[in-house]
Amino acid sequence: MEEITLPPKAQTQTQPQPVVGFEPTQVKQFTVFLENRVGRLQQLVRAFEENAARIVAIAIEESAEATLVRLVCSKPDLGRVLLKEHGFAFAESDVLAVELPERTTQPLISICSALLTAEINIHYAYPLLLNPRVPSLVLNVDEPTLAAQILIRKGFTLIGESDLKN
Repeated sequence: MEEITLPPKAQTQTQPQPVVGFEPTQVKQFTVFLENRVGRLQQLVRAFEENAARIVAIAIEESAEATLVRLVCSKPDLGRVLLKEHGFAFAESDVLAVELPERTTQPLISICSALLTAEINIHYAYPLLLNPRVPSLVLNVDEPTLAAQILIRKGFTLIGESDLKN
């Protein structure tokens, strides 16, 4: 069978072009695994705060053997470097950050209802500590891209990483 090579012009036409002015609707979350030792959480927080990677959302779950710290920081690339430099075991995932709507007296119900229409499960949620506009939530959901599309269609405001910068 003969291999077919397209001319250079045709190959460049099929390459996706970056979309100017578009920011992904997901933010980076780090899940850090800490030993249950006095002062270990302070070491984690210090690593971020002393290096201008402000923690903008945090949730802490303790178990008998370890603590899971989920956090979103203002500079995820720097956060990743800091976690590695300080020897913290961690995983990364994409989560959504959504502003609580002011148009209703039941903002949590409205977010849950919007996602329920597409049968999207919310695994966990925790508050965003810093948003210049309104109270907001970090959401870990089954299908983040679809969830983001639905929330936007329903009139919710999603927060991107540029909104979290210092």
